[in-house]
Amino acid sequence: MRRKDLTLLTAGLLLVITAILLIALEPRQLSAAPSPEASAVTTQLLTDPFLQYPTPGAVRVVWFTEFEGQNHQVRWGSPGQSPEANLPNRAPAITTQLARTREDSQSRLDHPDFLDLQQTVARPIWRHEAAVTGLPSGQRVPYRVTSTGPDGTVVESRTFTLAGAPAAGQPTKILLTSDHQNMPMVAANLQKVAETLGQVDAVFFAGDLVNNPDCASEWFDDSRGTGFFPCLQGNTRYNLERNGRTVTYRGGEIIQHAPLFPILGNHEVMGRFAPAAPLGEQFNQAIPRSAAEELYEANADLFNPAGDSALRHQWITDNSFNSDTYEALFSLPVTQVPNGDRSQTTSRYYATTFGDVRLVSLYVTQIWRPYNLDATTRGRYQEREADLGTPQNWGHGQHIFEPIERGSLQYQWLEQELASETFRQAKYKVVMLHHPPHTLGDNVVPAFTNPVRRYDRDSSGRLTAVRYEYPRDGDYIARDLVPLLEQAEVDLVFYGHSHLWNRFVSPQGTYYLETSNVGNSYGAFWKDKSRPVPPETIAGSAVTYSPSDYIAQGDPNGLEPVVPTIAPLQDDSGQPLPYLASNDITAFSVFDTGTGTISSYYFDTREPNSAVVKFDEFVVGQ
Repeated sequence: MRRKDLTLLTAGLLLVITAILLIALEPRQLSAAPSPEASAVTTQLLTDPFLQYPTPGAVRVVWFTEFEGQNHQVRWGSPGQSPEANLPNRAPAITTQLARTREDSQSRLDHPDFLDLQQTVARPIWRHEAAVTGLPSGQRVPYRVTSTGPDGTVVESRTFTLAGAPAAGQPTKILLTSDHQNMPMVAANLQKVAETLGQVDAVFFAGDLVNNPDCASEWFDDSRGTGFFPCLQGNTRYNLERNGRTVTYRGGEIIQHAPLFPILGNHEVMGRFAPAAPLGEQFNQAIPRSAAEELYEANADLFNPAGDSALRHQWITDNSFNSDTYEALFSLPVTQVPNGDRSQTTSRYYATTFGDVRLVSLYVTQIWRPYNLDATTRGRYQEREADLGTPQNWGHGQHIFEPIERGSLQYQWLEQELASETFRQAKYKVVMLHHPPHTLGDNVVPAFTNPVRRYDRDSSGRLTAVRYEYPRDGDYIARDLVPLLEQAEVDLVFYGHSHLWNRFVSPQGTYYLETSNVGNSYGAFWKDKSRPVPPETIAGSAVTYSPSDYIAQGDPNGLEPVVPTIAPLQDDSGQPLPYLASNDITAFSVFDTGTGTISSYYFDTREPNSAVVKFDEFVVGQ
């Protein structure tokens, strides 16, 4: 870095101190913003119970309320027992309050305590988790949960069914889905899942569960009918209008019976924490840990004169990015990560066995920035012109949240997992991540690598632009991750991010599936349609981008898409399309481990009385 650039960065970092001084001096108090006074607490469950982290003979049951209450418990019975019968077994729940669930003026909810909000306020929500143990192998039992409210009223859920992790050889049906993000077709999609497949045994969810992870209503009770839990529990009412006709969809009763295995997408990651700022603004203010660390170290004596290591960690987290709400919502397997002479634990990536499937879930995502090149855009390729002299306002391009390149902690852990006897002996080897290794979508460009910062100056030395480039030969997924997965003979790599359906198969026989079409599709870029990429030369300047680094059409990583095997959609000339990218037609996929078959279905919401169509099928594990 040139001396001028270093001076500019240092000056900018010092400017930000005043703006964030209150945050810096009291970072421990940032976990809860001032909350409104509740006019009344309604004793009811905020969600139905749902299932987490099954193991042989056991599973965890989780539910949420808007009151702390007491005597939260789960009750369960025996196989074949009537749902109305007394359920003799019971286990108490552990109750915790979510620290960062909030609402703001953009929240969509009908709630007396959160109407006409002028600023961001905390929304108190309590999570209850109980462990059900001693379950018979391969059999379902009825269960329900109860909670006692502050007024002594006992509220009880309906009765559902649960089971421990299936044994090897037990056939299962696993729903593959992603990118719900409160999208228009989610409720219709999940309703058709339940109607078509009946009861599934698990849900593999490849990230982007909601839009803003700290916005409570997006999870629980979005008034549009797009809330995450209501859609996956069949408790919503979404009015979908097509061709002048409105049809109401309720979602599907799914996760009350089937354990949910999610991973982190870019929409599970919040940016810099500011209690009163709009949630959307905080979401978009994520910066790299290194930028926050640099600011902290330059001013450690001011921010943390006692040198408290926990205070330092919290400050850097609050001023870079976090996945606190996502991690508080879900109970996932705990991973031991090697780190020199020590080890650390995380659930942000994990591996688990579910029947015949060894599921490896990775944390592979980056912040999404706009692709525009106009001077007012803080984007993936540049900083805003107005921010050139204030580095505290820089977005740092599409920076990666968790390293996955060769030698990183996650990569080292993955190497150990793929070499383990548990993985090698699994009948089906499935890897789930959010960012696509292969796709016709737009979000695969630029390359998944750390942005390379460039400083452009005029003849007088004045800074005219801060740009970011992404050399394609440095793509960590294509260069490091994919070869490792294919060498380990992974059967299926499942992902989302681009809001479409397409699939690929490598010469080594690894299948790649993206099945994330639930509305708001960004399109597929194949043959005559080009995704937005920076021009080779920007008019009126000497700036150039290498066209070989930004591929406008097809899969930048070299595979041809597979045309659906049963009923592909067709283009205007009647040619079959190797993708589904529509805001009217929604798709979902299911993995039948009894046969190794992965089937994909679509439903045309413009024809609400039409049948669901199975349009693709292939077999893995052979």
